[in-house]
Amino acid sequence: GIMYLLGFAAAWWLARRRAARPGSSWTATDVDDALFNAMLGVIVGGRLGHVIFYGPLSYYLSHPLEILAVWKGGMAFHGGFLGVLVAMVLYARKKKLAWFAVMDFIAPLVPPGLGFGRIGNFINGELWGRAADLALPWAMVFPHVDAIARHPSQLYQAFLEGVVFFAVLWWFSAKPRALGAVSAVFLIGYGTARFIAEFFREPDAGIFGLS
Repeated sequence: GIMYLLGFAAAWWLARRRAARPGSSWTATDVDDALFNAMLGVIVGGRLGHVIFYGPLSYYLSHPLEILAVWKGGMAFHGGFLGVLVAMVLYARKKKLAWFAVMDFIAPLVPPGLGFGRIGNFINGELWGRAADLALPWAMVFPHVDAIARHPSQLYQAFLEGVVFFAVLWWFSAKPRALGAVSAVFLIGYGTARFIAEFFREPDAGIFGLS
């Protein structure tokens, strides 16, 4: 929860900075409204994504109040991503803006939240890495998993998604770009960072419980 709060705070601060630049069409009120919608999209979409994709769905259908129990954990990135897309569609329609124009503004604000989220995964000892060579200085054991020294893949992802990805996307979006270009770089950049990280991350239960 703390990591989500830090991610939202970072996004708000960065958005205010970007909106204050000369020539920006975004006002402080626009930023607040857009990020409020995005926050709802992340939380609602992330939780529903976990319930639907990782379930077991039958359990949640039998215990519907558990769907609301976000304090027990269980948030899916792809669910949150879809939630933000829907939230921004509604925001763009309300403001009569091009959807890609909204997404181009929002995209550079996301990486810090991804980085904070991976740090949260590391603190919680979840989504651990694959077995590592014992000679690797930073290999570590996650005692609640087993006694095998593993890659701290959560920290790899925090660095790739929260630092490197942010630097590239913030730099690219600093100058005027064609409509949708920043969004395209976001998709390519995140896909690349996640592809690299998966070589070091232990596969978890897949969508609908398939590994």
